[in-house]
Amino acid sequence: MSCMNICPRNAINICEDNTGFKYPKINKELCINCGLCKKVCPVVNKMEENTYNLKAFACKNKNIENRLKSSSGGIFILLAKYIIKNGGVVFGARFNEKLEVVHDYIETEEDINLFMGSKYVQSNINNTYKKAKKFLLENKLVLFTGTPCQIEGLLKFLGKDYENLYTQDIICHGVPSPKLWRKYLEFLKQENGEVPITVNFRDKKTAGWNNYHVNYIYKNKEENVYHNNDIYMNLFLENIALRNSCYNCQFKKTVRKSDITIADFWGIDNINPNINDEKGVSAVLINSKKGEKLFENIKNEIEYYNVKVTDIEKYNPCFNHSTSYNKKREDFFYDLDNLTFNELIERYIK
Repeated sequence: MSCMNICPRNAINICEDNTGFKYPKINKELCINCGLCKKVCPVVNKMEENTYNLKAFACKNKNIENRLKSSSGGIFILLAKYIIKNGGVVFGARFNEKLEVVHDYIETEEDINLFMGSKYVQSNINNTYKKAKKFLLENKLVLFTGTPCQIEGLLKFLGKDYENLYTQDIICHGVPSPKLWRKYLEFLKQENGEVPITVNFRDKKTAGWNNYHVNYIYKNKEENVYHNNDIYMNLFLENIALRNSCYNCQFKKTVRKSDITIADFWGIDNINPNINDEKGVSAVLINSKKGEKLFENIKNEIEYYNVKVTDIEKYNPCFNHSTSYNKKREDFFYDLDNLTFNELIERYIK
């Protein structure tokens, strides 16, 4: 959405297609052909490759309670706390009151939990690039977190380096359709009489990090579903409802444009089994000098171990390879509009 954020005439509308993903549409009556939309598009106008000498670590937050609340090793919360303690703001993805996933910003430590945890739905960036620029021009520290494409979208929108900007991305599997998520919430309402109040896609308290559950909290009950048995997680991991661009991602690189990349350190048992206590381990990649600075400021609060970049790459193929295309995708989205959710489950979930 860098194009929408940059347009001086508000001539770009973001419209949802039949799969539920948002795409830009230009209002030709308002467009002045300034070309800014192409200039800030990180696909049309690619950024230079990052030549930084990459550093890689396996990391665990020493605070076990915070680590249990996190999807992996509890590193994001420490980055966010450092920025906020120094008078800054943090941008990230959260659920709104409708359980839609949106990008937003926070300024207090109490709100960090809104951005914690994986959210397996494409987040709506909306006008957060503009908001981030406003804070940067006010000389506030800004930490902007998101998927690799969202980070490059921000950097292209800004058009120059800001010393007070820090960026953190993730190793991304791909983003599922917000439309599928809405339909799934409708299905849960039919099954339970209500929509959940909160959803945690990566609950570790039930059976640990590797055997994570999806946790649904309703007004009067709580459900924990092992991820292999969860309907939505099955559809996500089958790659059947991802954005088309995720099957040919332009942003899966060994050295990213972000300052820091964090992810689950899958395969850590094969590298150093003594590290894994089933409460979560993060893979952390330092991509820049600013990333080094951030890491230095949280090192006292983590256990960290030097690893090879290839150790992360070997067990997390989404690091620099696109997700495989599911040939049933087109049929799936047609059926999403024409079948009941129970019929959809019967047809597409093994």
